[in-house]
Amino acid sequence: MNGDSNVSPNSSISRARTNGDGDGAAGEQFLLQVVKALGVIHDPRSSNESRTQASLELEAAKSFREAPYHGYSLGSDQAQPPVIRHFGLSLLEHAIRHQWNDYSDEQSAALRNMVVQLAPQVNARDPPYLRNKTAQLWVEVAERSWAGEWMDMDELLMNLWTGTMVQKEFVLLVLETLSEEIFNREDPLANLRGPTLSKACVDIFTPVAVLAEHFPSREKHNNVRSGDEGWLARLSEFLSWCTVNDYQGNEQIRICALQCLAALRAALCWAIPKAIAAANCVMHIIKSLAASQVTIQMAAIEALHALYSRSHFHDDEFLALICPMYEAGTVALLSRLYEWSIVDVSDIDESRYLLSKKLSEMVSNLANLIEQKPQLIPEGSDLPSFLQLLLGILRSQSLVVSIPILNTWTLLLLSDTIGDSDAVSPMIGSLLETCSQRLLRYEALPEDSVDPTFLFLNEDIDTIPERHAFLGNYRRYCVQVVETIVKRMPFDAMYHILGQVDQMLGTLYEGQLPFQAQMYTKNSIPVLRVDAHFTVVDAALKGYVKWVSAHGSSPQQDEQQRNAMETNLEAWCQHLLGLKFEDPLLRRNIIKLLVEFSTKALTNRPDFALKVLQHILLTKTTDIPTFPAYSEAVRELQTTCGHELQRLGLRFADYFVSFFGQLQSDINQIISEGAIDDRQRLSLISFLFIITHRATIFDGQLQISRLETSLAPIKESWQTPELARSLTSFSCFCDLLDMSRIQTYLASRRVHEVEDWSSYPLDVEGQVIQAELTGRFEQLPLRPTKIFLGQSTDKLKKNSKPYQIACSLWHDAIPIILPNLLQFISHAHAFHNPATWTKLPKELQAITSRVLTDRFWQAGISTGSKDEFYAKVSGTKSTLEGFASSIRGTIRLVRETCYSILFCMSRLDEHFYGFKELPGPLAHALFADSHALSSHQMSVLLNMVRYLIEDCPPRLRRHFLPPVMATMFIQMDNKVGSEWEKILRRNQSSSEGDDLTNEMKDESILRQLTYTSVNTVAGFLSPSRPAVTHTDFDSTSDGSNSPSETSDTMREFILSSPTILEPLILFCTHALGMRDSRCCGLITRVLSSIIPEFAGNTPIASEIREFISTEVLKACITSLHEPYFVDLQKDLAQLIATIFRLYSPKTDTPRQILLSLPGITEERVEQMAGKFAQASNQRQQRGLILELLEGLRGVSISEQGRIKRDVKKERSAMQDRYMEADEPVKYDGRESPDLGGVAGMFGA
Repeated sequence: MNGDSNVSPNSSISRARTNGDGDGAAGEQFLLQVVKALGVIHDPRSSNESRTQASLELEAAKSFREAPYHGYSLGSDQAQPPVIRHFGLSLLEHAIRHQWNDYSDEQSAALRNMVVQLAPQVNARDPPYLRNKTAQLWVEVAERSWAGEWMDMDELLMNLWTGTMVQKEFVLLVLETLSEEIFNREDPLANLRGPTLSKACVDIFTPVAVLAEHFPSREKHNNVRSGDEGWLARLSEFLSWCTVNDYQGNEQIRICALQCLAALRAALCWAIPKAIAAANCVMHIIKSLAASQVTIQMAAIEALHALYSRSHFHDDEFLALICPMYEAGTVALLSRLYEWSIVDVSDIDESRYLLSKKLSEMVSNLANLIEQKPQLIPEGSDLPSFLQLLLGILRSQSLVVSIPILNTWTLLLLSDTIGDSDAVSPMIGSLLETCSQRLLRYEALPEDSVDPTFLFLNEDIDTIPERHAFLGNYRRYCVQVVETIVKRMPFDAMYHILGQVDQMLGTLYEGQLPFQAQMYTKNSIPVLRVDAHFTVVDAALKGYVKWVSAHGSSPQQDEQQRNAMETNLEAWCQHLLGLKFEDPLLRRNIIKLLVEFSTKALTNRPDFALKVLQHILLTKTTDIPTFPAYSEAVRELQTTCGHELQRLGLRFADYFVSFFGQLQSDINQIISEGAIDDRQRLSLISFLFIITHRATIFDGQLQISRLETSLAPIKESWQTPELARSLTSFSCFCDLLDMSRIQTYLASRRVHEVEDWSSYPLDVEGQVIQAELTGRFEQLPLRPTKIFLGQSTDKLKKNSKPYQIACSLWHDAIPIILPNLLQFISHAHAFHNPATWTKLPKELQAITSRVLTDRFWQAGISTGSKDEFYAKVSGTKSTLEGFASSIRGTIRLVRETCYSILFCMSRLDEHFYGFKELPGPLAHALFADSHALSSHQMSVLLNMVRYLIEDCPPRLRRHFLPPVMATMFIQMDNKVGSEWEKILRRNQSSSEGDDLTNEMKDESILRQLTYTSVNTVAGFLSPSRPAVTHTDFDSTSDGSNSPSETSDTMREFILSSPTILEPLILFCTHALGMRDSRCCGLITRVLSSIIPEFAGNTPIASEIREFISTEVLKACITSLHEPYFVDLQKDLAQLIATIFRLYSPKTDTPRQILLSLPGITEERVEQMAGKFAQASNQRQQRGLILELLEGLRGVSISEQGRIKRDVKKERSAMQDRYMEADEPVKYDGRESPDLGGVAGMFGA
């Protein structure tokens, strides 16, 4: 013992009684009141008011000076009901957690002794929660005094270990919790005493011989251990004892076996590998896998999973701890266990299914380790059987079981040693077949599908966003597997894959109804099958191209084989060209795949590319508007044809330009037939432009002449007097688009009195206006400018000849276009401001937001599927809702086309950024009415502006960026902040009849805007962002470069520009309180990265430092107080610690802010500051801040005991990683506990 075990439980704390509470009668009265209050709380007949009052009394009781003594009395009284004993232990817990630092050494020793004396009293009659609470108290005390004032803890645990099975269980629980708190969790106390506690933990778990070998110079004094073997060896031996004894018939032995495995799991994450090997832990755990009880099997798998989740092992450790798992007996055991764990989707045994998932994760980790050191695996290992086990798990009908192994295969196949091994070669066909099957878009299957994989998916993943994210990850891994296999064995794999596609296409419509346009659906089984197999082919092409690239372009041994391959690929594509399908989406997929082959695998065969080009030009489609789904598919095919034309033109410009006359004639013929719309016409004309612009074999003067001829109509359209007049005012802009007539029409139809616009059919006048609205946009010069400007700059290297030609072509046009373009943007933004709708009567003003609110389908929020949503949109085209959609759609086209033009102009560097008068008008046009945009529209604007800022040549930043960036941050702050205020006000006043779907949509879109805003700031201020040389950007009109010179980074530029910096930091301060954990966490890291920049003595640094020390620090503490941000307390505390560490030597403000908080005394701050100065790392500094603000920290709902975890749906960290998705947060309207009031926290 350490000497303090002789201190009486009532010696110090019990003597510290006030005169009013000190006598026995008062103590008895206290106990009676506690018992009475607990009775009220647990009596089902009690009213809510009486329960609330009783709860308040019990909370108050925890603060009494004698509470620990009474807690010990109640907790140790075996005659009391368990509920009362548990509350007694809670009194002790409160004293340990909240008053420990206020006690003297003698009082702390007495409190510790109370806990020590409670431990031997645990018995089998105590309910588990009582035994667990006692163990938790032991750990709470250990965190505060073990290896300091308390040196004999291990001896005390050893004494208990020799006792009953219940006492053994208690020791196991203490050991598990100690490991978790010290090594695996973010515990403030463990942070503060981290080095001491972790050293002590290593000491007591590790065999003394291993400890001496591992730390030969370790100091021997202050020994905390008892015995030489260490707890790892004791736990292994005890587990072995449990497995050979009757754990099935003896419940206590079974519980101890489970707890022993839990303690091992917690320790294997950090224990010295040599100690694990010396204790023979792995073999003892493997024996537990053979147990006939699924709970023990699961605990054993979790322990192994913890060990094999570690990332690095030395060679001897690899041989001792990992290689035994590849032995034939172990692999056979794992295989039998997996086969037993397989469940049928129609009758899922939850425990076995959970075992299957966890086994897959453990085996995945184990297989990943093969890739690290394959040369160390002994010859006697049964690696073929182990790989066969991987293949078996991969084929599981449950994708959640399958995905860890699929991810593993992506790694194993990259290894030359494993990927080329004889054990893997026989599995290649099965791998390709499985990946082909799993690339089916399961989310597109009908809800009544009986596909087992689809049913498992719905069982495992509740929300549609997570399902989409998960399937996206699964498909990505499948593509990687296919790509890697083809790169490794291109000929066999490619022929196998193309053979599968031929077989699929030959049986595509077997068992399906003949094609009917009126019954068309985008997600028919034939379309889904083609999509899956073509995705495999696309992945195979990527692998083939990588193989070709790795072998170079010069002739070599396999040149003949490669030429044969290309000939075969061309023949296969020719066959594909000859297939005839009526389904527009099948035709679209074929065209995309053919262009993919042309531009990647068959780049040396331009004659085939010409055939594909001719096929696209001859692809004719007949739109049938009366069948909306079919009509939409036709439009998708048309759009794809235009896009693929551009891809071919970019890749084969030199070849196509030699046929320019014939192509021009063919295109003119197609246009003259009048069977295509304006968008298709522009695609065809721009194709001729792009091959002329990108060709390198052209006569220079002829090339420029043709290009200027193509652009002349565009330049002229921007200079017409009619366009200039139409943009002089907002009302003229409305007349340009016929919007004034629309306002009159809406007023005349009294649309504000129509509740359901989608059921209100348009009359003839409305249909005419709707048709003319689309026509008005097509008459504007916006779309042609966007297309030709985009093609002039797309995928060009700076200073290349085509880039120089583009600069020359557009140099004179940009100053012509810009003034009117900015007017377009200003008016398009102003259109969203209800104040500009002057022709509407007051009673109709409210409908403006309804007209301008975009309809969204959002995964997991919107009712119905995505296709159902689009079908509904198409079906309401001839209604009042469709009319409103045409209005906002036209304005959206104007707005976003202007954004695209601006972005393309920015690619021309100084030809855009060099205009001295541009920054102010540009900032005004972009942001003057941006507050009226929706959250989604604001996100689009910010993304575009971010590119404008990033592309600015460094030497022009100080001229161009300040007005734009300062205005952007101000408006971004105003918009995001005001939208969050609306959300919070609405949540506080929400009622049962509210439209939760729309509220969730609004909140989800706002989260996207918030993330866009925060991510923009983080990108600008990233310390890892490299500086840019002037030659990366700057070029003169003649193509010559300015001298190479490294510029400031964007971060350095912003931090040295007060005009930009001030609104940016103000936004960051407000972002700390926005109810989005991802964004708040990101902004804490951004602020932490820039705080050191203002520790200097410049006037700007001083001003910013004071703001951060005041407002940012207040915002951090406020969010730390909010239960919503409980998961971010680590990040917030780190930010507070950074401010205190760097700024306290310069200013007293951080200290004064802390002193203004309720319950924070000068003494506590001084104590913290003293320890802070001695803290050796960020973890300890963070722990000191959390300790100081303990009483002000928010508490999560789960901590308050208000919700229960659904064990069935509980997921592992690995599963979470595979299905990352944001879920809308629901608020219950409850406020955090009153701790003096957040609003008054920073009072005098």
